Amino acid sequence: MLPSVEAWFASHTWQQPSWTPAELVALKRGRTVSVVLPALNEEETVGDVVSVVRPLLGTLVDELVVMDSGSTDRTVEVASAAGARVVLREDVVPWLEPLPGKGEVLWRSLAATSGDLVVFLDSDLVDPETAFVTALLGPLLLDGGVHLVKGFYRRPLRLESSGGGRVTELVARPLLNTLRPELSGVVQPLGGEYAATRSFLESVPFAAGYGVEIGLLLDVHRVHGLSALAQVNLGVRKHRNRSLLQLGAMSSQIMGTALARCGVEAESGPLTQFVQVGGEWLPDSTDVLVADRPPMTHVIEKG
Repeated sequence: MLPSVEAWFASHTWQQPSWTPAELVALKRGRTVSVVLPALNEEETVGDVVSVVRPLLGTLVDELVVMDSGSTDRTVEVASAAGARVVLREDVVPWLEPLPGKGEVLWRSLAATSGDLVVFLDSDLVDPETAFVTALLGPLLLDGGVHLVKGFYRRPLRLESSGGGRVTELVARPLLNTLRPELSGVVQPLGGEYAATRSFLESVPFAAGYGVEIGLLLDVHRVHGLSALAQVNLGVRKHRNRSLLQLGAMSSQIMGTALARCGVEAESGPLTQFVQVGGEWLPDSTDVLVADRPPMTHVIEKG
């Protein structure tokens, strides 16, 4: 690693975060916290994720919102029953037709919440822990110069002890090492568990799809520098694993966002992959959207 990256890693990485909720409440000093769970057809897991955040509601956490992205299963009912406030993506910024993708609902969640600090947790987590929230909030409450905290973890692949995070190792990490080497010390650049200041989140564009995480990472570095970024060890993160074809489309969105943030023009278009049908390899095209939503401050001003 570069010497600057080694120094940052030593000072801004928490391998064993041990803050208690009571300690962090004392550090809030009037600041409020929103926890947001983006969800699309997550009826089997969203209730458990809500349940581990609920004990913090009213003390460390001021609001808990599930942002639904058009679920067709019982996600909305399960999340509500578990104690979350559920917001449909069409409920906020209603004058804009929703774009497909995770980044779209994260962006809209800024208009649905009011916390000075925002924690994002994926809704497909298996065996989630309350400590995820406390770990992610620690650096933000301790250091006023930190604007984005990324969680990192071991990601099991089915029954193996490791192997998850394939897009991270095969796409995101090589891209960052090439385009923005100062970010080479980030363990999980694409992880869905992270926290940030509202002031930062509302000041930058959001990629509508899977490029949202790498876009925010590149933007916090561009706007505030490496010292505004921190990372914490969350242990083990279990979630559903996707097929290689699905990961290919995801990778295409991530690459498009990263290249665009680094000055290389990237456009939406079809991604051609190949599948076996009756012993033959046949082309299969997927439309890949590479699009940004503008900074939320601009949208609120116009609205």
